[in-house]
Amino acid sequence: MDPRDPHPYPHRRRVLLLLPGQGAQRERMAAGLLGRDAVFTSAVDELLGALGSFGGEGEQLRDAWLRPAPDPALSPSPALSPSPSLSLDEAAVAQPLLFAVGHALGRALGGVPDLLLGHSVGELAAACLAGVFTPGEAAGILAARGAVLATGGRGGMLAVAAPAEAALADAAPGVAVAAVNGPRQTVLSGPSDALERTAAALRAAGTTARPLRSSHAFHSPVMAPAADRFASAFAALPLRAPDTELWSTRTAAPVRAEEARRPSFWAGQLATTVLWWPALRALLDAYGTRPGLLLLDASPDHSLTAPARRHPAVRAGTSRVLPLLPARTAGTAEDAEVFARARAEVRGLGAGVR
Repeated sequence: MDPRDPHPYPHRRRVLLLLPGQGAQRERMAAGLLGRDAVFTSAVDELLGALGSFGGEGEQLRDAWLRPAPDPALSPSPALSPSPSLSLDEAAVAQPLLFAVGHALGRALGGVPDLLLGHSVGELAAACLAGVFTPGEAAGILAARGAVLATGGRGGMLAVAAPAEAALADAAPGVAVAAVNGPRQTVLSGPSDALERTAAALRAAGTTARPLRSSHAFHSPVMAPAADRFASAFAALPLRAPDTELWSTRTAAPVRAEEARRPSFWAGQLATTVLWWPALRALLDAYGTRPGLLLLDASPDHSLTAPARRHPAVRAGTSRVLPLLPARTAGTAEDAEVFARARAEVRGLGAGVR
């Protein structure tokens, strides 16, 4: 879909839903909606239940999600510590939960947003909301993703407060740019030892570098063999063209019908750079004025819209950022309260979601 196409609702802001990926996961993220929002609860139950039919561990994933976050000030006893296989740092745990929560938040809005953009596994959740594959098919995709991750691609990811070129300048061999999250927000990825050397070099140069919660070197060449194996999961499905405007962080452009139907387009995402800021900036440039965007941030920490807040369209007030979840509490009634207020504002636009 061409971003220059006439908008069906020219007198209101377009609704852009932003869905997070690896590194944004939090214990109990959005869990306060369980039992309080029927659509959210049903969507999560459906996805986790479907994972069980593909040999996944839906109930164990639920337990890992709903476990309270560890207190960094305390040293928990080994008996109370989760097993490594159920840690939210593990991609096999974090990624299906990020998908389940992001997809359920999108469903609970009450319709399909005008525009969709997802980060890493969030892009798969966005594709599901756009009708590229069904939630049942998505469960098979997630099970296959977990299987390929179990056989390779181990490593880590590092958030760096610097432009991509500068962040990579001191990188050890094997480290690549995994994501461009903002003008000075870059994520590096690679083998753990190379990433540790890179982090030390960056800090010695006075650059902030922070490890992300990831067990794998996502969006780097380390993942290329896994991406090749992952393609078979998509090849077995009748992939469809998106029925709403879905943007890709591979191309920083709307997903074309022929791309959506190509298995390698989705599978190859594992090993390619996430162009988050280029895609988000292009959306703001195209739609940020006349009459603007309402950016719905589904990340638990509101990180998805951090660079957007400095864009001229947001600073001028023609576009607006709206979090779907509270930033500092998770798994409480406040989740439902914040989400309900956001949904009411979306619906107040008239045709806020289609």
